Amino acid sequence: MVHYGHSNQLRQARAMGDYLIVGVHTDEEISKHKGPPVFTQEERYKMVRAIKWVDEVVPAAPYVTTLETLDKHNCDFCVHGNDITLTIDGRDTYEEVKQAGRYRECRRTQGVSTTDLVGRMLLVTKAHHSGHEISSEYREYADSFGKCPGGRNPWTGVSQFLQTSQKIIQFASGKEPQPGETVIYVAGAFDLFHIGHVDFLEKVHGLAKRPYVIAGLHFDQEVNHYKGKNYPIMNLHERTLSVLACRYVSEVVIGAPYAVTAELLDHFKVDLVCHGKTEIMPDKDGSDPYQDPPGPGSSRGGPSLPPPTLWPPGAQEKGHLLPDRQRERPDHGPHCSAHHQEQARVRGPEPEERGQGAGFPGGQEAAGDAA
Repeated sequence: MVHYGHSNQLRQARAMGDYLIVGVHTDEEISKHKGPPVFTQEERYKMVRAIKWVDEVVPAAPYVTTLETLDKHNCDFCVHGNDITLTIDGRDTYEEVKQAGRYRECRRTQGVSTTDLVGRMLLVTKAHHSGHEISSEYREYADSFGKCPGGRNPWTGVSQFLQTSQKIIQFASGKEPQPGETVIYVAGAFDLFHIGHVDFLEKVHGLAKRPYVIAGLHFDQEVNHYKGKNYPIMNLHERTLSVLACRYVSEVVIGAPYAVTAELLDHFKVDLVCHGKTEIMPDKDGSDPYQDPPGPGSSRGGPSLPPPTLWPPGAQEKGHLLPDRQRERPDHGPHCSAHHQEQARVRGPEPEERGQGAGFPGGQEAAGDAA
């Protein structure tokens, strides 16, 4: 599984050097050393390529990282999270590069793990987004489900993730749409960000020569209303980081309204609205959330706005560009200059620029990084 914790590790790794190469293991290697993967290797290759801090992906990377592997890809050092990774026979997979001084660490993102996310699905709870206490019945299952070394229960990780403005800034591009760019709006849950989301956003991104894709994320309660059960598995804050890490997305609306209104389109100067091939659930009042918004002059009292493009082609195609708007948008530039399935290798600064530990005191962690 690829989640925002991996994205955050890759973000930190990219900040340690100039070029980030990510090695992704095969299904066979992962099954041998860790257990069966959630996504196939081809899906994981594409999902990692879609993370905006990744410059290159090496498919079928060896599970044990050696100096030969680093030299083959012209890497100065490799980066991994501050948790030890062992082979099936208990050997440290980074032992050789550690001894050679070509290993760096980045901080893990607390409050998320693959085990934790699988636990949420299997326990069928809602506490991760509703804020309610889980029942004693579920607690009994939680107390015995998949405990990690040291007795930590995966359920306890659910509430450990705390969103901060700093974390959002680290993930956000900080760029506003520029004249000549096509502003495309998409909306949904984007829960457990997966290969289907990547495929959809890649196609949406390819609809324009200079796209600026805005993804609207619905509130947890809204998602639960139209998906039911214990969805979303990830709460709104977690889903925000997952989508922000995608290279095809320029901006995220946190807690977007379910209905795409004229006010929303005008506020973000939207040129095109897209929706996937999945069924569009009616709004709470039974209306189509993509119907023409009300206003002076239309059949419902407002201007007739075109309905969304349904993607991919072959679905009920009905999209158009909205009327061109003159936009004067200052370029504020990125807020920050500145994550991975299994291992990241970094081409660092030139030798004269490195100093101790490639520019980081102690040579182990990215200084000042909030994980």
